[in-house]
This record gives sequence, structure tokens and C-alpha cells, in this order.
Amino acid sequence: MSAFMEETKCLLPRIAFIACGCFSPPTPMHLRLFEIARDHFEMQGTHKVVGGIISPTHDSYGKKGLVSSLDRCAMVKLAVQSSNWIRLSDWEVHQSQWMRTQSVLQYHQNFMNNYINSPSGAGDAEPNGALPGWLPTTLRERSDPVQLKLLCGADLLESFAVPGLWEDADIEDIVANHGLVVITRCGSNPDKFIFNSDILTKYQRNITLITNWVANEVSSTLVRRLLSRGQSVKYLIDDLVLEYIKRQRLFNVKSQDAPAPPGGDS
Repeated sequence: MSAFMEETKCLLPRIAFIACGCFSPPTPMHLRLFEIARDHFEMQGTHKVVGGIISPTHDSYGKKGLVSSLDRCAMVKLAVQSSNWIRLSDWEVHQSQWMRTQSVLQYHQNFMNNYINSPSGAGDAEPNGALPGWLPTTLRERSDPVQLKLLCGADLLESFAVPGLWEDADIEDIVANHGLVVITRCGSNPDKFIFNSDILTKYQRNITLITNWVANEVSSTLVRRLLSRGQSVKYLIDDLVLEYIKRQRLFNVKSQDAPAPPGGDS
């Protein structure tokens, strides 16, 4: 039976997830979204999940509380150290300006499928000839394409309705050509939001709604607030991320155990 199940799994269409955002700082809930989504598709037996990608936004996005992309990428790298399938992509932060989410999805989608179809397996390698670290390692085990889906919380889904925040053409392209995987909270009503949107209703077959039954309200905003007040965030974020924040004195951190700045009183 197990051999049959493995063979069946090999025939399933392949997908990968990408999460876009600030990650200032990354929290365990950011990573939990990936785990919840993968569990859903594996339990449904409809797709094979081959990878997860975290793509921090460009510095020019300018959101309040946004530290430099160098620091945000460093924190994401630390946060995903214990994962064997979620990886950082720093492509977005290295562009000359802020990139629309649709463009970020399209780049990563094209890169993966070009890599799969490249005879040498190099695809569009980086200038130094190396493959990007975010690339899932098992892509060339099969020759079929991988569909990249945008992974997000219900708040991003609801942001589609904010006037001027999203281009209708971008929303349609994301949902029609990639798909959304939305992790919602118990008691929320994303179905109604989809019903109220003509674009989302048109492509609702490409929207996967997954309820997170284990409530976790820890957000980057909350972590920044506690840090600026000198309150503990231990167990709310990864220890390695917390150590990095203290070492770099990010988010106006106030802590008695934070390292003293260079040149302090002797």
C-alpha cells in the first residue's frame, strides 16, 4: 500500500508557496503558514508541495517599522535554519526599486520552470554561475512544471479591497495564473469577502482557504512594540532572531541584557 501511495504522490501536480511581505521581524507564525498549507495539500492528496519561499519586500516600500533589507534577510535566514524546505529569496530586495507582488511571483515562477526545462540544469543561473539559494532542490526529479502559489493570511486577501492599493490587473493575474493559498482564523469569513469581489469570484477555484485552528496572534507589529518598551519577546520569536535584534539594536530595542554599544562609558 505504501508503495502505491508513493507512486500516486509522484503523479500529483507540483506546487510551491511564496510569501511576500516585510518580515520586520519574521515571526514563527510566518513560518507556520507554510506548514499549515503543506499539511492541507498533503492531507487532501491533490498536490505535491516541493518548496516554500520567503521574499522580503524592497527597502523603498517604506512601511513604518521597516528595517533594512540586509537585516530582514539576515533574520529570515536565521528563522528558517531549522526548516528543510522553506528558504529565503533576496531577489526582490536587490532590485532597483520596489516590485509589485505579481512581478515577484512571475520572476520566481519563470525561473523554476526555466530551470526544469534547461538541458544543463542551470536555467537562468546568477551572474556568478551559482543557483539561487531559494530554489527547491527536487525540481529536476520530474520534468513537469511547478505552479507557484501566493501564500498569505486573510488580511492580505482583504487588502485587495483597499482603494488604490492593488491594480485590478495584478489581482486577476495572481489569482488566475498562480493562485492564492489563504490561511484564515477561526471565526473569520473569507468566503463572504470573495463573494463580494467580482475578480475573486471569477477565479475562486484557484483560491484555497485553510482554517488555522491553533490561534496565534503574534505579529511583527506586536514584537516591535514590546521590544521598544523593553519588554520580553522570548518565545514569541526565534531565539536566533532575538539575539540578532539585540546585537544590531533593531526596533529601538531596550533591554538590560542587550550588548553595550561601542565606545560606551568604561
